[in-house]
Amino acid sequence: MSAMSEAETFQHHRSFEAGEATGNMRLGKLEAMYEELFAEVIEDGVITQEERDQLDKMADNLGLDRSRLRRLEAALQAAYEARHRIVIKDLSFDDSPPPATIMPFEAPTDTRTLALERRIKALEARIQELETELSDARARVSVEVDFSDVAPAMRALPDDDPAELAKRVRHDPRDVDTLHALFRLYKKADDVDRQWCVSQVLTYLGGADAEESALFEQHRATTLIRPSAPVTQEAWRRLVFHPEEEPLVGEIFSVVVSAVLIGRLSAMRRDKQLVKLDPEAKQDPETTTVQAVRCFHWASQILGMRSPALYADPDYAGFVEMVPGIPPASRIGASALAGRSAAELAFLAGRHLANYREEHFVKLLVPNARGLEDVFLAALSIGNPGLPLSAQVKQLVVPIAKAIEPILESEQVDRLRGHFLRFVEEGGRTNLQRWSTSVERTCGRAGLLLANDLRAAHGVYTIEDHPHLDEKMEDLMSFVLSDRYAKLRRQIGIAVGSAATS
Repeated sequence: MSAMSEAETFQHHRSFEAGEATGNMRLGKLEAMYEELFAEVIEDGVITQEERDQLDKMADNLGLDRSRLRRLEAALQAAYEARHRIVIKDLSFDDSPPPATIMPFEAPTDTRTLALERRIKALEARIQELETELSDARARVSVEVDFSDVAPAMRALPDDDPAELAKRVRHDPRDVDTLHALFRLYKKADDVDRQWCVSQVLTYLGGADAEESALFEQHRATTLIRPSAPVTQEAWRRLVFHPEEEPLVGEIFSVVVSAVLIGRLSAMRRDKQLVKLDPEAKQDPETTTVQAVRCFHWASQILGMRSPALYADPDYAGFVEMVPGIPPASRIGASALAGRSAAELAFLAGRHLANYREEHFVKLLVPNARGLEDVFLAALSIGNPGLPLSAQVKQLVVPIAKAIEPILESEQVDRLRGHFLRFVEEGGRTNLQRWSTSVERTCGRAGLLLANDLRAAHGVYTIEDHPHLDEKMEDLMSFVLSDRYAKLRRQIGIAVGSAATS
């Protein structure tokens, strides 16, 4: 990508209209205003009358509902007790009983609720089977074998069969002969944008011939993309999400992620692990001259998201990381503040922001598959308190559920009930390690969409995760060659020949 002025680097097309930012994790003012004070109160394991008066005064001054606050307290207290294996002592002299964490059960009378209960009862037998299968699955590693995409070894290249060629490059995006055939196929179809995508992969692999190299250079942008429209929520799910990212898993996590954030934040505060961000380092994306910050603002509008608060921190050696808080923020480190091309910054911004989607954010808080499993089962158990779990699993999951459930509104619990029924009806199985990997790949795809340059992604991965460079780049190459990527480029107006690229 050739040099460009700072003023021109992170610009949108003149017809671009930013859509509503709807993809981010959502947090209420309750969590933002109350968590820190209560966490400090229970740090010594005791709530005194003076501390109770201070908490109630804060609630009154802010106009917050006390019963709602007591539910938040119950969640924070449950998390603290589970982590430290102690019981918080409340020495305040208020003799009135605290609000119930779970409202007393009232027998349903409406037909819809009765029908739902009958459906739940009908699924009980299936749930019992799933518990047995879950126990068996933990005792062994699941291996899935799929030879459906393996091309016959000696079969001639079918230049006129797009489905067969697509299958071959899905299986091996480094197959240069098949890529040449795809280029010829798109040339016959007069699809210049698909030709350009193939030529980019061939150029990256060092296998482009003279015609392919010429076309790649002819349509290679000298600036970052300037789309005419943002990525819609529907496009995220249908075109950006990796095919193996099960949407229902992300929907379940999205319901509980704000509660998980509060628990994580409280634990870090108690353990003195909170990152203290320098207020002077906070950047205003509208006025800053820091290229990396301007890039995040530009990227968030294209992706239909809100950018988190951004802090420039040259003492942090990495690229960029999420810093837990209410709301969470991001600090941009030395590796992104200097020495990166505009395309590399675009890749970093798109990838990082994709992690802020409400379906994905839990991975920033709970990075390992076993932790994700515990949170997932806790969410399901809130959706169905009768979920049969082994004693060992209950020991891990119940404290998490107790820390999450009090924070949830009634409509969120209803969503979990519905998600639980869907999960069981769809087979009641998931592989959270595979889901986690697919989320990482989704985020990489979002970054590549903005960078529009495989070499930019290669440069970032080389520095950050060289041992897994090949597999990550192969997934990005597969994406560039896919129908999904072609449709996405057309939708946002960056396909070769579209108005935004003319």
